Order: sequence, then structure tokens, then C-alpha cells
Amino acid sequence: MSVHYQRHGEVGVISIANPPVNALGQAVRSGLLSALKEGIADQQAKALVVMAEGRTFIAGADIREFGKPPQAPLLPDVITQLEACPKPLIASLHGTALGGGLEVALGCHYRVALAGTRVGLPEVKLGLLPGAGGTQRLPRLVGVENALEIITSGRFVKAAEARDLGIIDAISDAQTPLEAGLAAAQAILTGQRQARITGQLPSPEANPQAIATMREQLETSVPALFSPFRIVEAVDACTKAASLEEGLRRERELFLACMDSPQRAGLIHLFFAARNPHVVPGVDSAQPFAHIALVGEHPLFDTLLKAAQRSELTLTHTPDASTELCLLAPGEDASACPSQAVTVALQLLTANASTSPISLVLSERGPFHELVNHGANAADQQRVALTLKALRANVVVTQCHSVLSTLYHAARQTPDNDAQSAMEQASLTLAQQGACYRESDIDLLAVEALGYPRHLGGPHRQATLPSPSSTHKKTPSEDAHS
Repeated sequence: MSVHYQRHGEVGVISIANPPVNALGQAVRSGLLSALKEGIADQQAKALVVMAEGRTFIAGADIREFGKPPQAPLLPDVITQLEACPKPLIASLHGTALGGGLEVALGCHYRVALAGTRVGLPEVKLGLLPGAGGTQRLPRLVGVENALEIITSGRFVKAAEARDLGIIDAISDAQTPLEAGLAAAQAILTGQRQARITGQLPSPEANPQAIATMREQLETSVPALFSPFRIVEAVDACTKAASLEEGLRRERELFLACMDSPQRAGLIHLFFAARNPHVVPGVDSAQPFAHIALVGEHPLFDTLLKAAQRSELTLTHTPDASTELCLLAPGEDASACPSQAVTVALQLLTANASTSPISLVLSERGPFHELVNHGANAADQQRVALTLKALRANVVVTQCHSVLSTLYHAARQTPDNDAQSAMEQASLTLAQQGACYRESDIDLLAVEALGYPRHLGGPHRQATLPSPSSTHKKTPSEDAHS
């Protein structure tokens, strides 16, 4: 069972167990309602606690449901029933409470968090807005200006700040969410703490200045994006709606508008593209190299050495008989490396193609570098990729030709206003040449390393859309406000 109910003394505990991140899939949503019903019916339970097992509270929606028709019960309905619970309902948070996870917590009557907990509403990063009451309940706790900043940025808020703002009520020094939740419930039952229903709090005072300022900021920083402007509308509606229900209806309308936006599909595409770009298809059970030599000097090496302190890998500056992998700084050669070691040459984005069997093309911006296999064993490339991942360096694996360099030079050889089109044309050629293991890898590299507009989903996606005129041929102003 994804959710189960158990009573501890006079406190009923609703516990979510849906590893790894307790995502809000249909089984969890329906399980929450069943456990809530059980807790309400339990006459010996004077208060209820919602908590999650494992390493985190609810970290958001279930990605397996992305792009599929929604299944009842919908999350807004679940949260409405949680909020209507006739008994004090405490959310005990740990790890992260993100997206729908924070919205569940906002529907509870009191929120306690373990130290180190982070909360947030990051839906904007997927072209959406919080669609289960986040834009209506959060402003009631933190005001219009704070709500706008938190939701339009999608940032994670640390526990201390969340408490100071009023998102959570207390930080517990307990060791487990169960202990924290039970203690908070007892404090409420004995009158030491007070529970309150978020949706029954008065609407925040209208703040037209904050609304106008945020719109101006968005027009300057992300004029082409759709969902941030809908977020502003939803938060503004919170101050004007005659009731919570009216505000929730408006939020739902705006959420569905975001769902229908081409930008949402593009951002979801990139979300999935970023999940496992380091995986070489067809290579099973590969392991990182244990002994790595860093030949020469490069800033990346400093980063790898720091990460090695938290790993089981051994990094040295001098190759020896135990060296399994040599990373060569630009300009260095493999003569110092033992013959049995796999060699990888670091290559600047602007440099000529490497003659090394494997090269690591360094992006000048963003979190992803490109690991290109120019003819080495696929298993060796996979082991290198796993080694770099263990050292906190994100890579996209490709073959034959550098996707990153090809896109970079294509964009540089055309006027600025044609750079996107040039990358789109180059992406088709790269795919035909078999340079990528997954076509989405082209999109990921173009967006993260070369600044191709994120909301378009990447050049290859744009180049292969059935009707591209319906998305990126709008002007930024039209796209932002359509």
C-alpha cells in the first residue's frame, strides 16, 4: 500500500510510502483519501498527522503520469478534503516538500518540519503553475509579494526562511518526521500550539504595486515565457476573489491554459531529456573507474578533486601502473599514461576535433559537458561517463561527431537572428549522421550549453514539430500574452 493509517495513542498517523520520492501518483492520492476517512472515523484519534517515509516528504507529481489523462481523485479535490478534516491535521515535513507536496502541506492545519527541510513550488520550470491551491493558499500565509517571488522563481526555500515567512509553523529538533508530528499534535491538543485552516484565513491585501513590479521584471527577464504571467494573474485573483473557491476556480482555468501551451510540452521534453543523458544504450552493468589521473591543469580538475573527497575514487596528478583512466587537459598528450588506461582529452568548445578515442567537450555555460566517443569501446565510454557522474560532473554521451561543437559553429556562422534556425538545421544533420544516442540529447546540449530558448524544447524538437509556426514563429510579446 502506498498510504497506510496507524494510531499512536490519541494521534492518528497517515503515512505515505511511495519510494523513491513519495510522488503524488493516483495510488497515493486515493490512498490519502482512504486513510483520511479512516482517521476521521477513528473515535480514539483526537488529531491526525500526515507524514512520509524514506528520505523525503512528497517531492511533487508522479512523472509517470506526465502527458497522460488525469485520473481521479484529482489533487485539488484531495487537498480540499484534507483541509475540511474536522480534527486538527498536522503535516510533518522532511527532505523536500515540492509542488503538489507543498500544496498538500498547505491544505493541512499546521506544518512542522525537520531541520534541513526545503519547500517550494517549482511548477514554473515545467511551464506550469501550482494547480492545487498553491497560488491561493500561499499568499494567505506570506502575502502577495513573497508569494509572487517564490512561485515565479520556483526556488527552494530553506526551513528557517519558510518558518520566518509563515509557510511552516515550526522547525522540530526531533530525529524523525513521526516524532516531530506526534509532538506537534500533542502541543495542539494541549493548547500549547494553535492549528488554523489556511483556506479560511482572510485573503491577503491587494498589492497592485507588487503585481506591477513583477510584471515589469518578467517583461524584462523572460518576456517569451507563458506560465510566469499566468502565475501573476492567479496570485492577483487571490486578492480579488470573493472566496477561496472562486480563487481556486480561476487558478484552475489558468493552470489548464498552461497545460495547453506549447511551452509546457517543450519544457517537459527537456525535463525527460535531462534524466539519463549519461547512459550509453546497450551497455549493462558498467562501473566507474577507481583510479584516475589528471594530466595537466584545468579548472574542471579542481572541481573533480573536491568531489573525489566524498567518493571512493582515487585521483592523482601522476599516472602510474594502477591508473585506469587518464583525463588530459587541453594541450596535453597521452604519452605519460600507461597503455592499459583509457584516455579522455578535454576539448574546448572552440577547438578543432580531438584525435583522442574519447573527448570531453567542455561547455562554456550550463551544467552539462559532452562526452564524445570517436571510436572507443562503448563500455569504456559508459565507464568514463559513470566516473564523471560520481565526481559530480554532468555529461551527455554522444558518438562520432561533437554535437556541441557542431551546433556552436553553426550558430556562430550565421547572423544572431538566424542562430536558432541554424541550430535547427544542424540538429537534423546530426541526427541523420547518428551523432546522438537520443535525439533529445541534441536539445539538452543546445539549451543548457548554447542558450537555445528553453521554452521551445530544443532545436531538434522544433525542427521536427508538425506545425512549428504555431510555436516559435510568434513574437516574444505575442507568445508571452497569448
